[in-house]
Amino acid sequence: MKIITNKKDLLEQLHVVQNIISPKATLPVLSNLLIETKNNNLKIISTDLDTGITCLLPVEVVEQGAITLPAKRFVEIIRELTDNEITITTRKNNTILIDTENCQFKLLGLPKEEFPKLPELKDKQVLKINQNQLKQIINLTSFAVSHDESRYVLSGILINIKNDKITAVATDGRRLAVYTKTLDSNIPKEINAVIPIKAISEINKNLEDEGEVSVVFGNNQALFEFENKTIITRLIEGEFPDYNQVVPRSTEEKIKINREELMAALKRAALLNTPDFQAVKLTISKDKLVVSKTTPDIGESWEELTIKTKNKDLIIGFNPNYLIDVLKNLTDIEIEIELTEAEKPAVVRSNGYVYVVLPMRLT
Repeated sequence: MKIITNKKDLLEQLHVVQNIISPKATLPVLSNLLIETKNNNLKIISTDLDTGITCLLPVEVVEQGAITLPAKRFVEIIRELTDNEITITTRKNNTILIDTENCQFKLLGLPKEEFPKLPELKDKQVLKINQNQLKQIINLTSFAVSHDESRYVLSGILINIKNDKITAVATDGRRLAVYTKTLDSNIPKEINAVIPIKAISEINKNLEDEGEVSVVFGNNQALFEFENKTIITRLIEGEFPDYNQVVPRSTEEKIKINREELMAALKRAALLNTPDFQAVKLTISKDKLVVSKTTPDIGESWEELTIKTKNKDLIIGFNPNYLIDVLKNLTDIEIEIELTEAEKPAVVRSNGYVYVVLPMRLT
């Protein structure tokens, strides 16, 4: 293999594929990138056996070929080169030469045959979705994913596609985020798939404000194809909880408040958080909301906000971060929060979106 490329474009694609490589890879080859020529492109691939990323980079191909290289070392070398034009040539014994005008590196790799093959999802129905739309879906749900390894099925986002509706669901047992959007096309067969949060994170990093992404679901894999990148992931197996049973019915007992003012007040109160004292107290009376926080041996805070409400007086506690997470991802100027009793969850609803969060006991 012999190719000529430029540093800026190559480094940009290397940064995309290296993100999923684990420093604790179980097999030596999983610490490597596979680079191979394909027509007039350089194909760069990484995988951790659960998620795989492929990038296509237009290059000048002098000679076809393929090799795997230690990812971290290869990226560091390319980053530190000062010349823009780079020539990469394979030699015998899985050796590669990285040449610029005044510099040369020799790097040892492994043969292509040792690199795991990524699955191919052929003859499957392709769903096209607006990238900005998918980004919005991810941003409004991914923060509610569980990071508890013992609840593996909750460590991803459930994607349900039925007819022309896509619903994304995430929960960690203390909060639930559900977002339903209408698609531009109909899907004849219902799809239920739980996508791991690691893959979701990589997908979100590559989403743009414009353009479409093609999505293909297999029996236990999902593929997301961008213009010059492909992300394929193994799906999480197991029965996702019935989220419909958790969402309370809509109620008139609610407060209307400026979203950014509430978020700022919660962030200030959270400055006094400790692992043992996380709850922030919300006190509702007439047209006022008092956000207060008391932490023994640390201090206290108190802040009053104006609200619109027909609610009865109420004192309730929440983990402030659980409210901040949703407030920073919504775009509404004002939001409505349904609050009924101190032991009942709060609910935020907005244009197909529902967020349910359990209260905390105030001590």
